Amino acid sequence: MAPVVEAVELKKTYMLGKIPVQALRGVNLKVESGDFLAVLGPSGSGKSTLLNLIGALDKPTAGKLSIDGIDVSTLNDNQLADLRLRIGFVFQFFNLIPRFTAKYNVELPMSILGRNRTEREKRAEELLETVGLKDRINHKPAELSGGQQQRVAIARALANEPRFLLMDEPTGNIDSKTAEEIMNLVKKINEKGVTIIMVTHDQRLASEAKRTVQIIDGVITSDLVN
Repeated sequence: MAPVVEAVELKKTYMLGKIPVQALRGVNLKVESGDFLAVLGPSGSGKSTLLNLIGALDKPTAGKLSIDGIDVSTLNDNQLADLRLRIGFVFQFFNLIPRFTAKYNVELPMSILGRNRTEREKRAEELLETVGLKDRINHKPAELSGGQQQRVAIARALANEPRFLLMDEPTGNIDSKTAEEIMNLVKKINEKGVTIIMVTHDQRLASEAKRTVQIIDGVITSDLVN
């Protein structure tokens, strides 16, 4: 069975004016099904660039990236868009739509895939119950705490039963007690078989994952089982 994600000599160069900046300088990485991987590194280390490539939000300059054994570089724009719908994204900033309830925010990814209303509503309610927000399904983001908004964001990321979850500093915008609650929730989701790749600059947070990859100056410097 192919790894969920496999990067081989992955490179990414950005142009800063006329100056090339190497964000990734030959990353090799395998993520197997059911893994919980933390990508740890300081600001500017290349970890968010790696996450954007794995999420098919950007294309590598060189090297190969495969998702479920499929070389991402062979996909056209429509196929890339379909691939993104099979990936769950959780960001530091919750990116919920303010005028919609928690329930409808979770329903949105399913409506994009054309799932019928009854099915969408049932799954949204089940997911919000899973993340501990059964009594908040009809609240709008402004009526929820930061931790509750992040729980809605996690439920939304799980809506289309993604192949894996990508999390970019998922506790960066909430207090430490709430961050601990969110991490416990993430671990429970991983225990149910969901593959998770989490980017963080926080060593303590990374230690909660099953495995930690350290990235510095666009290169993986260590890959350890926690």
